[in-house]
Amino acid sequence: MKINRTPPKTQAALLQAMQEYKVTAGGVTHHLDLPFFVLATQNPIEQEGTYPLPEAQLDRFMFNIQIDYPTLDQEKEIVASTTCSYQPVLEKVVNAEKILEIQDLVRKVPASSHVIGYAVKLVRSSRPKEIEALPFVKEWTEWGAGPRASQYLILAAKARSIMDQRYVASVEDVQAVIPSILRHRIITNFKAQAEGITSLQIIERLLQEVRP
Repeated sequence: MKINRTPPKTQAALLQAMQEYKVTAGGVTHHLDLPFFVLATQNPIEQEGTYPLPEAQLDRFMFNIQIDYPTLDQEKEIVASTTCSYQPVLEKVVNAEKILEIQDLVRKVPASSHVIGYAVKLVRSSRPKEIEALPFVKEWTEWGAGPRASQYLILAAKARSIMDQRYVASVEDVQAVIPSILRHRIITNFKAQAEGITSLQIIERLLQEVRP
């Protein structure tokens, strides 16, 4: 779904689904089966006729992942597999119960107070009005990331540690996931936009200057 092509009414319904796992239509509330998540796309090129997402809704998305053009070999594979008569046979590899079990397992991964403190310090340093804010944040940032970013940093760090066959979340895990988690939560001001400063550049500076 190209989310910025949906009108505000649809976006409001998505906001309820993402936050409360239920949808209300015609005065009737429908609960969504778990596991449930929203996966949305947004084309950064053509913006005519689109509806920018409010910050409150952007904050509900855990990750913002930027996808560039495929490599030469990837594009060859895409063309070869989509212009032939081959029909892949899909096989179920995991069921809903197993996904919920894995999600619960991720939450049980330990994260020390040192790692949690580092994640929170990074997020608080992105807010221009906090005492932890660095000079470049005050200069270039309109709004920083909220508490949900701190939560997602730790959850993503825990998941990354399991995927790497480790059983404790580390500072390195936090550093690896922070660009995708903060990219859409740091709102640059007019001065930054005029100077060509992006949220990713601000995140890079945060990683350099906020030490564990």
